[in-house]
Amino acid sequence: MAPAVLDGLDRGLVHALQVDGRAPFSRIAAVLGVSEQTVARRYRRLRSAGVLRVVGAVNAARLGHASWTVRLRCTPDAAEPIAAALARRPDTFWVHVLSGGTEISCNVLARTAADRDALLLAKLPRTSRILGMTAHSILHGFALPDDWSGLAWLTDAQVAQLRRGRPAAPDHRGERADPGERVVLERGDHALLAALARDGRAGHAELAAGTGWSESTVRRRVDHLRRAGVLTYQLDIPPAALGFHAEARLWMSVRPAGLVGVANTLAGHAEVSFVAVTTGPTNLVATVVCRDSHGLYRYLTERVAALEAVRDVETAPVIRTVKRAGAVLPLPGPGTTSATGQ
Repeated sequence: MAPAVLDGLDRGLVHALQVDGRAPFSRIAAVLGVSEQTVARRYRRLRSAGVLRVVGAVNAARLGHASWTVRLRCTPDAAEPIAAALARRPDTFWVHVLSGGTEISCNVLARTAADRDALLLAKLPRTSRILGMTAHSILHGFALPDDWSGLAWLTDAQVAQLRRGRPAAPDHRGERADPGERVVLERGDHALLAALARDGRAGHAELAAGTGWSESTVRRRVDHLRRAGVLTYQLDIPPAALGFHAEARLWMSVRPAGLVGVANTLAGHAEVSFVAVTTGPTNLVATVVCRDSHGLYRYLTERVAALEAVRDVETAPVIRTVKRAGAVLPLPGPGTTSATGQ
């Protein structure tokens, strides 16, 4: 079993992989002042224990896809199996079981209107053990999990050293690229992205075997998708491994005139790992990660309460995270529900 809280070398490795998920172990070792073998051994240990994984994530906006935030209210016996079934889908991310064990929240990436309607208007509403559902479009992200400051450990000089030699890429929302220009995937890109969702550090030979391309073609497509802002690398790591034991989902109703200001303020808070503007009666959704319940209490009553444009806040503690940014490994076994069509 991996330690409940990582040591300093582990934390340095985690931060290095946040800076560049595909950085060679030799470069990370030089920054950390240890051997390449030590870095590789630490990563393998944490990955085999299910604590740390680098995964490839897709920026939906660059492909013209729509992202949705979904909340489900279930019967007491249904939350776990429904969450597991949702996690098996390739179009879901950040699947959480929330307080009370009767509510689920997740993000959905809809490639087409037909895909969106099949899940949100057909499969989920017709599941008898789902008692209620809300789904709202994510309009703009202000903070994403791959930038969460809770992963920070290295000095500015070490970060700069890591970034030297990293392939140039737009930021994770693709804002340096033309927002009106949509990236079109090639035939093998779907298989490539699916393989990277399982292991963002998969070698070019392994990726070539999964796509039928040559290693040089794989290398070219990975670089292209990264530079185009389609592909980013995120760390799949439970906050508890970093000493954070209180995670919550927040839904806020904010006055329209203050919406962008509040979103930017939240994005600058160390406690916030995700914040986005959405449609719906609550127009801002956020994920907050604190050391403990007292830290969450202070965050809500001091930092959030000080934001005058915030009218209402609904808070739901995260009981269990079934899926983060990457594909679920290993796949769930028999007994999971088929309500979501899986």
